[in-house]
Amino acid sequence: MPMSKKDDFGTNADGSRNADYCVHCFNKGGFTLPDMTLEQMIKRIVEFAPKIGMPESKVRAMAKKNLPGLKRWGAGGKKK
Repeated sequence: MPMSKKDDFGTNADGSRNADYCVHCFNKGGFTLPDMTLEQMIKRIVEFAPKIGMPESKVRAMAKKNLPGLKRWGAGGKKK
């Protein structure tokens, strides 16, 4: 998720904004869906394709390309 507005960013346990994670993934110092795998996240993102007017195949390709490079899924993050 592109994060450009203050409200796009997740929050740390102390209520401050977290620069690494969006509000949908991280809240109050923890992941909102801590057991979600990378493949489950890709599926969840693809479900939003109709809402944003993009073909599911394009959204899936973008997610598969970009998610593994994010902190949660890449080096040091979950590897599922």
